[in-house]
Amino acid sequence: MWDLVLGDRRINSLRLVARMWNGTRGIHRLGGAVVPEGNQKKERTMLQFLTNHFYDVEALRGYLLQREMSKVHMKNRSFTWLEEQHGPYCAGAFFILKQGGAVKFRDKEWIRPDKYGHFSPEFWNFQEVPVEAVDASDCEINYEGLDNLLLLKELQSLLLQRCPHVDDWCLSRLYPLADSLQELSLAGCPRVSERGLACLHHLQNLRRLDISDLPAVSNPGLTQILVEEMLPNCKVVGVDWAEGLKLGPEEQPQDTASPVLA
Repeated sequence: MWDLVLGDRRINSLRLVARMWNGTRGIHRLGGAVVPEGNQKKERTMLQFLTNHFYDVEALRGYLLQREMSKVHMKNRSFTWLEEQHGPYCAGAFFILKQGGAVKFRDKEWIRPDKYGHFSPEFWNFQEVPVEAVDASDCEINYEGLDNLLLLKELQSLLLQRCPHVDDWCLSRLYPLADSLQELSLAGCPRVSERGLACLHHLQNLRRLDISDLPAVSNPGLTQILVEEMLPNCKVVGVDWAEGLKLGPEEQPQDTASPVLA
């Protein structure tokens, strides 16, 4: 048996037996082609077979990735037609609820979809009521989908925890919410780096920013210090003060007491 390792998967599909190499049977590849018969088949080497098979698997992976990205694109399409009919608040709320997130209109209870993705249609009655909070944790919001969020001009709280497609480009687009946004969570967003956090300097009304568990940030401790200087009125949480400063042995402080920040 031959094992073909692709990424983190092991494909055990290449079970070659001697009978498959006689003159009566051929080997079918993923593309449907049949190994030539007779003398041509004898000239075909195992290396050639594996190369062709691997190429087919790569093509299949590319197709599946493209299909997945098409789904994400569809989920992030603009709902401008809803804005024209029901106003920006309902259009933005509908986008978030369809993504599986939750919204809170001013002085109203949170509206969340159930496990089947269904949600109460009562929000259509809130055309004149601003959305003050959005919980889009784990949603597939991307750069395009932010067009629907930016309709919420009075949004105060935005939770984007563990959103796989939120990246630095997305953060660079949040400046239209600068007048209203007071709370922002980016915890666990794998594509957010220091460059994206630097784009938040427009959000001077922020009072709380969560930047915990950002794998693309190479130096969390130093990044927190810089963000705090950039947003002096904002409480930055999620990173220990000394985490990731990467001091050498000779630079380690002798006093292990926690520093008192002025």
